[in-house]
Amino acid sequence: MVDSNTVQLSRALLNDMQIWARSLGFQQLGVSDIDLSAAEDQLQQWLARGFHGEMEFMQRHGSLRTHPEELVPGTIRVITARMDYWPETAADAWQVMGESELGFISRYALGRDYHKLIRKRLLRLSQRIEEAVGAMGYRVFTDSAPVMEKALAQKSGLGWVGKHTNVLNRQNGSYFFLGEIYTDLPLPLTEPVSDHCGSCTACIDICPTQAIVAPYQLDARRCISYLTIELRGSIPVEFRPMMGNRIYGCDDCQLVCPWNKFAQMTTESAYLPREGLDAPQLVELFSWTEAEFLQRLEGSPIRRIGYECWLRNIAIALGNAETSQKIVASLKDQLEHSSELVREHVQWALEQHINPS
Repeated sequence: MVDSNTVQLSRALLNDMQIWARSLGFQQLGVSDIDLSAAEDQLQQWLARGFHGEMEFMQRHGSLRTHPEELVPGTIRVITARMDYWPETAADAWQVMGESELGFISRYALGRDYHKLIRKRLLRLSQRIEEAVGAMGYRVFTDSAPVMEKALAQKSGLGWVGKHTNVLNRQNGSYFFLGEIYTDLPLPLTEPVSDHCGSCTACIDICPTQAIVAPYQLDARRCISYLTIELRGSIPVEFRPMMGNRIYGCDDCQLVCPWNKFAQMTTESAYLPREGLDAPQLVELFSWTEAEFLQRLEGSPIRRIGYECWLRNIAIALGNAETSQKIVASLKDQLEHSSELVREHVQWALEQHINPS
Protein backbone atom coordinates (compact mmCIF):
# COMPACT_ATOMS: atom_id res chain seq x y z
CA MET A 1 0.00 0.00 0.00
CA VAL A 2 1.37 3.43 -1.01
CA ASP A 3 1.76 5.87 1.86
CA SER A 4 -0.58 8.85 1.45
CA ASN A 5 2.13 11.28 2.54
CA THR A 6 4.40 9.95 -0.21
CA VAL A 7 1.64 10.47 -2.78
CA GLN A 8 1.06 14.04 -1.60
CA LEU A 9 4.80 14.71 -1.69
CA SER A 10 5.03 13.40 -5.24
CA ARG A 11 2.15 15.57 -6.39
CA ALA A 12 3.69 18.59 -4.71
CA LEU A 13 7.00 17.78 -6.40
CA LEU A 14 5.27 17.51 -9.77
CA ASN A 15 3.71 20.95 -9.26
CA ASP A 16 7.12 22.35 -8.35
CA MET A 17 8.69 20.71 -11.41
CA GLN A 18 6.15 22.40 -13.66
CA ILE A 19 7.00 25.77 -12.11
CA TRP A 20 10.74 25.14 -12.48
CA ALA A 21 10.27 24.07 -16.10
CA ARG A 22 8.44 27.31 -16.93
CA SER A 23 11.19 29.34 -15.27
CA LEU A 24 13.67 27.62 -17.61
CA GLY A 25 11.72 28.56 -20.73
CA PHE A 26 9.57 25.47 -21.20
CA GLN A 27 5.85 26.01 -21.71
CA GLN A 28 4.62 22.66 -20.38
CA LEU A 29 5.84 19.59 -18.51
CA GLY A 30 4.31 16.14 -18.17
CA VAL A 31 5.20 12.68 -16.89
CA SER A 32 4.55 9.34 -18.56
CA ASP A 33 5.20 5.71 -17.76
CA ILE A 34 7.43 3.64 -20.05
CA ASP A 35 4.86 1.36 -21.69
CA LEU A 36 5.24 2.09 -25.40
CA SER A 37 3.77 -1.16 -26.70
CA ALA A 38 1.13 0.58 -28.83
CA ALA A 39 3.72 2.90 -30.35
CA GLU A 40 6.03 -0.06 -30.93
CA ASP A 41 3.39 -1.84 -33.02
CA GLN A 42 2.83 1.30 -35.10
CA LEU A 43 6.57 1.77 -35.59
CA GLN A 44 7.06 -1.80 -36.79
CA GLN A 45 4.23 -1.43 -39.31
CA TRP A 46 5.71 1.85 -40.54
CA LEU A 47 9.15 0.31 -40.95
CA ALA A 48 7.73 -2.77 -42.66
CA ARG A 49 6.16 -0.53 -45.32
CA GLY A 50 9.51 1.11 -45.96
CA PHE A 51 8.14 4.55 -45.08
CA HIS A 52 11.41 5.46 -43.32
CA GLY A 53 13.31 5.55 -46.61
CA GLU A 54 17.06 5.83 -46.02
CA MET A 55 16.67 6.68 -42.32
CA GLU A 56 18.09 3.33 -41.30
CA PHE A 57 18.69 4.68 -37.80
CA MET A 58 14.96 4.27 -37.24
CA GLN A 59 15.45 0.49 -37.11
CA ARG A 60 19.12 0.31 -36.13
CA HIS A 61 18.64 0.28 -32.36
CA GLY A 62 16.15 -2.57 -32.12
CA SER A 63 13.97 -2.34 -29.03
CA LEU A 64 15.93 0.52 -27.39
CA ARG A 65 13.61 3.06 -29.02
CA THR A 66 10.43 1.58 -27.57
CA HIS A 67 11.80 0.30 -24.27
CA PRO A 68 13.20 3.24 -22.28
CA GLU A 69 14.38 0.91 -19.51
CA GLU A 70 16.74 -0.74 -22.01
CA LEU A 71 18.18 2.54 -23.24
CA VAL A 72 18.67 3.83 -19.68
CA PRO A 73 18.55 0.99 -17.14
CA GLY A 74 16.45 1.78 -14.09
CA THR A 75 14.10 4.14 -15.93
CA ILE A 76 10.50 3.98 -14.71
CA ARG A 77 9.27 7.44 -15.71
CA VAL A 78 9.84 9.90 -18.53
CA ILE A 79 9.52 13.61 -17.86
CA THR A 80 8.56 15.37 -21.10
CA ALA A 81 8.73 19.09 -21.79
CA ARG A 82 7.95 21.31 -24.73
CA MET A 83 9.33 24.69 -25.83
CA ASP A 84 7.67 27.00 -28.38
CA TYR A 85 9.80 28.09 -31.34
CA TRP A 86 7.58 30.15 -33.69
CA PRO A 87 9.49 33.40 -34.39
CA GLU A 88 7.17 36.41 -34.41
CA THR A 89 9.62 38.54 -36.37
CA ALA A 90 9.96 36.11 -39.29
CA ALA A 91 8.62 37.02 -42.73
CA ASP A 92 5.20 35.57 -43.54
CA ALA A 93 5.70 31.93 -44.55
CA TRP A 94 3.07 31.81 -47.30
CA GLN A 95 4.35 35.06 -48.79
CA VAL A 96 7.90 33.69 -48.95
CA MET A 97 6.70 30.51 -50.64
CA GLY A 98 4.78 32.64 -53.11
CA GLU A 99 7.89 34.51 -54.29
CA SER A 100 9.90 32.07 -56.38
CA GLU A 101 13.20 33.97 -56.19
CA LEU A 102 13.21 33.50 -52.41
CA GLY A 103 14.03 30.33 -50.49
CA PHE A 104 11.75 28.90 -47.82
CA ILE A 105 13.30 27.40 -44.69
CA SER A 106 11.23 25.61 -42.05
CA ARG A 107 10.57 28.09 -39.26
CA TYR A 108 12.12 25.89 -36.58
CA ALA A 109 15.52 26.25 -38.29
CA LEU A 110 15.79 30.03 -38.71
CA GLY A 111 17.82 30.58 -35.55
CA ARG A 112 20.29 28.62 -33.49
CA ASP A 113 20.20 24.84 -33.15
CA TYR A 114 17.69 23.87 -30.47
CA HIS A 115 19.46 20.67 -29.39
CA LYS A 116 22.10 22.25 -27.16
CA LEU A 117 19.77 24.86 -25.71
CA ILE A 118 17.07 22.39 -24.69
CA ARG A 119 19.60 19.85 -23.44
CA LYS A 120 21.20 22.44 -21.15
CA ARG A 121 17.81 23.50 -19.80
CA LEU A 122 16.81 19.89 -19.15
CA LEU A 123 20.06 19.30 -17.29
CA ARG A 124 19.38 22.34 -15.13
CA LEU A 125 15.86 21.08 -14.47
CA SER A 126 17.21 17.65 -13.51
CA GLN A 127 19.70 19.22 -11.13
CA ARG A 128 16.94 21.31 -9.56
CA ILE A 129 14.88 18.16 -8.99
CA GLU A 130 17.91 16.47 -7.42
CA GLU A 131 18.29 19.39 -5.03
CA ALA A 132 14.74 18.75 -3.88
CA VAL A 133 14.71 14.93 -3.65
CA GLY A 134 18.34 13.85 -3.40
CA ALA A 135 20.37 11.77 -5.85
CA MET A 136 18.39 10.19 -8.67
CA GLY A 137 19.19 8.35 -11.86
CA TYR A 138 18.49 10.34 -15.02
CA ARG A 139 19.53 11.10 -18.57
CA VAL A 140 18.27 13.91 -20.82
CA PHE A 141 17.38 13.77 -24.52
CA THR A 142 16.19 16.08 -27.25
CA ASP A 143 15.93 14.44 -30.65
CA SER A 144 19.36 12.99 -29.97
CA ALA A 145 18.93 9.24 -29.35
CA PRO A 146 16.50 6.39 -30.09
CA VAL A 147 13.60 7.98 -28.21
CA MET A 148 9.90 7.90 -29.15
CA GLU A 149 9.46 11.60 -28.51
CA LYS A 150 5.99 12.00 -29.98
CA ALA A 151 4.56 8.91 -28.30
CA LEU A 152 5.97 9.99 -24.93
CA ALA A 153 4.65 13.53 -25.39
CA GLN A 154 1.22 12.09 -26.14
CA LYS A 155 1.27 9.75 -23.15
CA SER A 156 2.28 12.57 -20.83
CA GLY A 157 -0.50 14.91 -21.98
CA LEU A 158 1.50 17.49 -23.92
CA GLY A 159 -0.83 16.92 -26.86
CA TRP A 160 -1.98 14.29 -29.31
CA VAL A 161 -0.32 13.06 -32.51
CA GLY A 162 -2.28 14.66 -35.34
CA LYS A 163 -3.08 13.34 -38.79
CA HIS A 164 0.15 14.94 -40.07
CA THR A 165 2.04 12.93 -37.36
CA ASN A 166 3.14 16.05 -35.46
CA VAL A 167 2.16 16.58 -31.83
CA LEU A 168 -0.74 19.03 -31.45
CA ASN A 169 -1.82 21.01 -28.43
CA ARG A 170 -5.26 22.67 -28.25
CA GLN A 171 -3.91 25.81 -26.59
CA ASN A 172 -0.59 26.05 -28.47
CA GLY A 173 -0.77 24.32 -31.84
CA SER A 174 2.29 22.37 -32.97
CA TYR A 175 5.20 24.81 -33.25
CA PHE A 176 7.28 23.48 -30.38
CA PHE A 177 10.33 21.36 -29.64
CA LEU A 178 10.27 18.34 -27.34
CA GLY A 179 12.73 17.12 -24.75
CA GLU A 180 12.80 14.24 -22.27
CA ILE A 181 14.33 13.23 -18.96
CA TYR A 182 14.49 9.47 -18.36
CA THR A 183 14.47 8.91 -14.61
CA ASP A 184 14.14 6.29 -11.88
CA LEU A 185 12.07 8.72 -9.79
CA PRO A 186 8.55 7.28 -9.04
CA LEU A 187 6.64 10.39 -10.05
CA PRO A 188 2.85 10.56 -10.48
CA LEU A 189 1.68 10.49 -14.10
CA THR A 190 0.03 13.36 -15.95
CA GLU A 191 -3.09 12.53 -17.95
CA PRO A 192 -3.00 12.15 -21.74
CA VAL A 193 -5.42 14.24 -23.82
CA SER A 194 -7.84 13.06 -26.49
CA ASP A 195 -7.47 13.50 -30.25
CA HIS A 196 -9.09 16.67 -31.58
CA CYS A 197 -8.39 16.41 -35.31
CA GLY A 198 -11.98 15.39 -35.94
CA SER A 199 -12.93 15.18 -39.63
CA CYS A 200 -10.38 17.81 -40.71
CA THR A 201 -8.09 16.78 -43.57
CA ALA A 202 -6.40 20.14 -44.21
CA CYS A 203 -2.88 18.77 -43.66
CA ILE A 204 -3.49 15.81 -45.96
CA ASP A 205 -4.96 17.99 -48.70
CA ILE A 206 -2.20 20.64 -48.63
CA CYS A 207 0.84 18.33 -48.73
CA PRO A 208 2.69 19.16 -51.99
CA THR A 209 3.90 15.59 -52.51
CA GLN A 210 0.98 13.69 -50.94
CA ALA A 211 3.32 12.33 -48.28
CA ILE A 212 0.49 11.90 -45.76
CA VAL A 213 -0.82 8.77 -47.42
CA ALA A 214 -3.64 8.32 -44.89
CA PRO A 215 -4.61 9.97 -41.59
CA TYR A 216 -1.73 9.50 -39.12
CA GLN A 217 0.45 7.81 -41.77
CA LEU A 218 3.42 9.60 -43.28
CA ASP A 219 5.51 8.13 -46.09
CA ALA A 220 8.78 9.94 -45.35
CA ARG A 221 10.13 9.04 -48.79
CA ARG A 222 7.68 11.57 -50.26
CA CYS A 223 8.04 14.22 -47.55
CA ILE A 224 9.88 17.41 -48.49
CA SER A 225 11.42 17.60 -45.02
CA TYR A 226 12.92 14.14 -45.56
CA LEU A 227 14.00 14.93 -49.11
CA THR A 228 15.76 18.18 -48.19
CA ILE A 229 17.21 17.16 -44.80
CA GLU A 230 17.54 13.40 -44.37
CA LEU A 231 18.16 12.21 -47.94
CA ARG A 232 21.81 12.46 -48.90
CA GLY A 233 21.64 11.41 -52.54
CA SER A 234 19.73 12.51 -55.61
CA ILE A 235 16.20 13.78 -55.05
CA PRO A 236 13.75 11.82 -57.24
CA VAL A 237 12.86 13.84 -60.34
CA GLU A 238 9.13 13.30 -59.80
CA PHE A 239 9.22 15.33 -56.58
CA ARG A 240 11.43 18.20 -57.71
CA PRO A 241 8.69 20.38 -59.30
CA MET A 242 6.49 19.86 -56.23
CA MET A 243 9.16 21.20 -53.90
CA GLY A 244 8.77 24.76 -55.15
CA ASN A 245 11.24 26.98 -53.28
CA ARG A 246 11.40 24.89 -50.09
CA ILE A 247 15.12 24.44 -49.50
CA TYR A 248 15.16 23.13 -45.93
CA GLY A 249 12.13 21.40 -44.54
CA CYS A 250 8.45 22.07 -45.18
CA ASP A 251 5.83 23.61 -42.89
CA ASP A 252 2.74 23.36 -45.10
CA CYS A 253 0.91 20.77 -43.01
CA GLN A 254 1.42 22.88 -39.89
CA LEU A 255 0.72 26.24 -41.50
CA VAL A 256 -2.69 25.06 -42.65
CA CYS A 257 -3.63 23.36 -39.37
CA PRO A 258 -6.54 25.16 -37.65
CA TRP A 259 -5.04 24.54 -34.22
CA ASN A 260 -2.01 26.67 -35.05
CA LYS A 261 -4.12 29.82 -34.85
CA PHE A 262 -3.46 29.33 -31.12
CA ALA A 263 0.30 28.97 -31.54
CA GLN A 264 2.35 31.13 -29.18
CA MET A 265 5.37 33.16 -30.20
CA THR A 266 8.72 32.03 -28.85
CA THR A 267 10.28 33.88 -25.94
CA GLU A 268 13.74 32.59 -26.86
CA SER A 269 15.90 35.05 -28.79
CA ALA A 270 18.02 32.10 -29.97
CA TYR A 271 15.16 30.97 -32.24
CA LEU A 272 14.78 34.31 -34.03
CA PRO A 273 15.92 34.54 -37.69
CA ARG A 274 19.62 34.88 -38.44
CA GLU A 275 21.36 35.84 -41.69
CA GLY A 276 18.02 36.86 -43.25
CA LEU A 277 17.06 33.18 -43.51
CA ASP A 278 13.35 33.93 -43.14
CA ALA A 279 13.23 35.37 -46.68
CA PRO A 280 16.60 34.81 -48.39
CA GLN A 281 17.40 35.40 -52.05
CA LEU A 282 18.12 32.03 -53.70
CA VAL A 283 20.80 33.43 -56.00
CA GLU A 284 22.67 34.87 -53.03
CA LEU A 285 22.52 31.58 -51.10
CA PHE A 286 23.67 29.67 -54.18
CA SER A 287 26.76 31.87 -54.44
CA TRP A 288 28.03 30.98 -50.95
CA THR A 289 31.31 29.10 -50.88
CA GLU A 290 31.60 26.15 -48.52
CA ALA A 291 33.56 28.35 -46.11
CA GLU A 292 30.74 30.91 -46.15
CA PHE A 293 28.16 28.17 -45.64
CA LEU A 294 29.99 26.93 -42.57
CA GLN A 295 30.66 30.40 -41.19
CA ARG A 296 27.23 31.94 -41.78
CA LEU A 297 25.37 28.88 -40.48
CA GLU A 298 27.57 28.25 -37.47
CA GLY A 299 25.31 27.05 -34.66
CA SER A 300 22.41 26.47 -37.08
CA PRO A 301 20.63 23.12 -37.51
CA ILE A 302 20.95 23.62 -41.27
CA ARG A 303 24.66 22.81 -41.17
CA ARG A 304 23.90 19.16 -40.52
CA ILE A 305 22.88 18.55 -44.15
CA GLY A 306 26.27 19.68 -45.44
CA TYR A 307 27.24 22.01 -48.26
CA GLU A 308 26.51 19.62 -51.15
CA CYS A 309 22.91 18.97 -50.09
CA TRP A 310 22.47 22.69 -49.44
CA LEU A 311 23.42 23.44 -53.06
CA ARG A 312 21.34 20.49 -54.30
CA ASN A 313 18.24 21.87 -52.60
CA ILE A 314 18.80 25.42 -53.82
CA ALA A 315 19.39 24.20 -57.38
CA ILE A 316 15.94 22.61 -57.39
CA ALA A 317 14.36 25.81 -56.07
CA LEU A 318 16.15 27.80 -58.78
CA GLY A 319 14.83 25.33 -61.34
CA ASN A 320 11.32 25.98 -60.09
CA ALA A 321 11.75 29.76 -60.03
CA GLU A 322 10.42 32.12 -62.67
CA THR A 323 12.92 32.28 -65.52
CA SER A 324 15.26 35.25 -65.48
CA GLN A 325 18.72 36.06 -66.76
CA LYS A 326 19.99 36.22 -63.19
CA ILE A 327 18.61 32.75 -62.32
CA VAL A 328 20.04 31.12 -65.43
CA ALA A 329 23.43 32.77 -64.96
CA SER A 330 23.55 31.64 -61.33
CA LEU A 331 22.91 28.03 -62.37
CA LYS A 332 25.45 28.14 -65.20
CA ASP A 333 28.09 29.30 -62.72
CA GLN A 334 27.74 25.97 -60.92
CA LEU A 335 27.64 23.68 -63.98
CA GLU A 336 31.25 22.64 -63.41
CA HIS A 337 30.93 22.14 -59.66
CA SER A 338 33.22 19.45 -58.27
CA SER A 339 30.27 17.50 -56.85
CA GLU A 340 28.48 15.16 -59.21
CA LEU A 341 25.37 15.46 -57.02
CA VAL A 342 25.33 19.23 -57.39
CA ARG A 343 26.03 19.11 -61.14
CA GLU A 344 23.11 16.73 -61.71
CA HIS A 345 20.61 18.99 -59.97
CA VAL A 346 22.01 22.12 -61.61
CA GLN A 347 21.62 20.51 -65.04
CA TRP A 348 18.01 19.58 -64.24
CA ALA A 349 17.32 23.12 -63.06
CA LEU A 350 18.75 24.66 -66.22
CA GLU A 351 16.60 22.38 -68.35
CA GLN A 352 13.51 23.80 -66.66
CA HIS A 353 14.43 27.24 -68.01
CA ILE A 354 15.99 26.38 -71.33
CA ASN A 355 13.69 23.53 -72.38
CA PRO A 356 10.52 23.97 -70.30
CA SER A 357 7.92 21.26 -70.87
